Amino acid sequence: MSNIAYYRVSTNDQSIESQRAALSGGRTFDKEFKDEGVSGAVPAADRPGFAKMLEFVREGDTLFVYAVDRLGRDAIDIQMTVRKLIDKGVTVDVHGLGPIGRGVGELIVAVLAQVANMEREKIIARTAAGRVTAIASLAATGKTHKGKDSMGRPVKGDKAAVVAWRDANKASFRQTAEQFGLSEATVKRYCRVAA
Repeated sequence: MSNIAYYRVSTNDQSIESQRAALSGGRTFDKEFKDEGVSGAVPAADRPGFAKMLEFVREGDTLFVYAVDRLGRDAIDIQMTVRKLIDKGVTVDVHGLGPIGRGVGELIVAVLAQVANMEREKIIARTAAGRVTAIASLAATGKTHKGKDSMGRPVKGDKAAVVAWRDANKASFRQTAEQFGLSEATVKRYCRVAA
């Protein structure tokens, strides 16, 4: 019987470390799986880390996740994923909720999955409203409502220089980030774009 952790963050700029810290709480995991930069809108089985985890887990294992929405944001996908794990004999332990079992546990997951789905729709609506406000402000004043010069992400460092230096020095993402004063996520994004 193994203790297994699964972490997911939607963008490469985010880190799984807060999920890891919250889940560990003095326990150790026999195996950890993660999906970084993978939206919850992607069905669980189509995520590389989650798919590997599904192949790995066995009857009697316990899967620890930080929140129901780490399994996905689509209520049906979350419910099917939890059911598949339970049918396989795997205990799903959600941080703050504890183990999810058949019956009442599945009902709780269904409700939480619907709440996560509604929150996703609210985020989409708030983002769209913010974008409209920013565009109007940019057109009127030359700056967004938050004082930025453009709608895009501010440019940090020269992408070509970062990629060239990393290649020439056979440097890691961390070393390159330190060299240019950037985050590792930015270096990864620059290198991915260049590839």
